[in-house]
Amino acid sequence: MKSPSPDALKLVKDYSRPVITFAIARPDGSDSAYIGCSDFKVYAADFAAAKFEPKELYSHESYVTGVALVGNTLVSCSYDGKLTWFDTEEKKTIRSHEAHAKWIRKVIASPDGKLIASVADDMVCKLWEIKTGKLVHELRGHKEKTPNDFNSMLYAVAFSADSKLLATGDKVGHIVVWDTKSGKPLSTCEAPVMYTWDKVQRNHSIGGIRSLAFSPDGKSLAVGGMGKVGNIDHLEGKARVEVFDWKSSKQIVEFPGDKFVGLVNRLAWAPDGSWLVGAGGAGEGFFLFYDVTNKKTLRQEKVMTHVHDFAITAAADLITCVGHSKIVVYRLN
Repeated sequence: MKSPSPDALKLVKDYSRPVITFAIARPDGSDSAYIGCSDFKVYAADFAAAKFEPKELYSHESYVTGVALVGNTLVSCSYDGKLTWFDTEEKKTIRSHEAHAKWIRKVIASPDGKLIASVADDMVCKLWEIKTGKLVHELRGHKEKTPNDFNSMLYAVAFSADSKLLATGDKVGHIVVWDTKSGKPLSTCEAPVMYTWDKVQRNHSIGGIRSLAFSPDGKSLAVGGMGKVGNIDHLEGKARVEVFDWKSSKQIVEFPGDKFVGLVNRLAWAPDGSWLVGAGGAGEGFFLFYDVTNKKTLRQEKVMTHVHDFAITAAADLITCVGHSKIVVYRLN
């Protein structure tokens, strides 16, 4: 089935929020969603309600940076280092793990609904059984220190469509592709342009791999971040996407950005692989649509919020973005 064209993108609705929303999980074809926010809380949201008022479900002890949903099981992560399993039907917590030694940056569910993956600044990716909460693998392929001996960070993680592959990406632009069954590394890729270290202004760095996405056939891996930064106190680097043939570790195309600045925080492919979409921001947000095969930019669109995450339907005809003080919904039909 042919995916909708990026030319059809249009804003449907925007909702104001008094907090930053870092993460969203929205069941396909549903008016409901689950969001994680800067007020340490996880909410259930109803987009069909007469008045949009997300209802609090439970809290963490710091920012909620990821939410993953499989059936009635919601798993959230936070800077408090915990993963929490929650039953959305029974409205009760199932379990909570002290999962990582440092800030957890993201948690995602495998497409087959069997695993979740969490990544954190302890530079470990952990695979867990969704049903039992059992730890399956600890994946260690990222250095704790940058080349300049500062603490690194592990921001990004993505499953392939068949759930057989997992990719992780860190602050210095190092990417590892893993076999989810064995837990063994299969390949590495490097995107060093997405990392900036300024030894002149101060001992400080910025950037890193912020998003990853496998193509539908699993052969290509898209990597999102931003280009080199002049003033490292600001997200002034151009929004940047690179695509790799991960088996050969070779970059097959780069989109260095020419309109928007800031981090590409989320990536997704059209179901038929005809386009790739990235979203993120700095002072303002953006959508970036690419034709990877023909190595060209299809569309660049301003979004009214710095996008931290989005949920996209299986048909790629609805995208729900969350970010600073706003939730915005777009259609592609």
